[in-house]
Amino acid sequence: IKLKNAAKQLRIEKQEAELNFLKSQTNPHFLFNTLNNIYSLSLDNSPKTPVAIGKLSDILDHVLYKCNNQLVSLASEIELLKNYIELEKLRYDERLEITFDTQIENDIQIPPLLLLSLVENAFKHGVSETRNKPFLDISLTVKQHQLLFIVKNSIEETATVQEVKENIGLSNLRKQLALLYKDYDLTIGQESAVFTSTLKINLASNV
Repeated sequence: IKLKNAAKQLRIEKQEAELNFLKSQTNPHFLFNTLNNIYSLSLDNSPKTPVAIGKLSDILDHVLYKCNNQLVSLASEIELLKNYIELEKLRYDERLEITFDTQIENDIQIPPLLLLSLVENAFKHGVSETRNKPFLDISLTVKQHQLLFIVKNSIEETATVQEVKENIGLSNLRKQLALLYKDYDLTIGQESAVFTSTLKINLASNV
């Protein structure tokens, strides 16, 4: 029994170490992209720069003080996503169309930054490379412990799915999901000029 308990504790510690390592990769990657956005605005002496810095301050507050917890409220993650989207929007004109719909029965607890990777990916590898009519459609539904997160974004028809799959954000997300949940599904696909990421999680299936 002691050996079994010791082995179980080692597995838990190994899982926590792997998750911390993945988060340590995700945070700098995300902040690096965000700082690049602000840097671009500052080079143009854009009046949007102070607004961008304010949004970054809100994001840093979340990353520095909440992401050390194993779980955070879904409401705080949604606020993070909205701040990130507002920060990204500063780089675009009125051509960019964004929708963000939520249907949530109750506020729940989820691992921090779990949803951000898909939104960040949509901007970096889709919206920012779309010359005509860039758009981003986000849908988040939580019902009876089932989370469904769908992100659709514009993409140039010449881009390939393989190009998008190789970035750090998606790779880390897959690894985190495997460590956190037994029942989940992450699918990505491209049809014409639309790229879709779909994340389904049975929140009651945590490892």
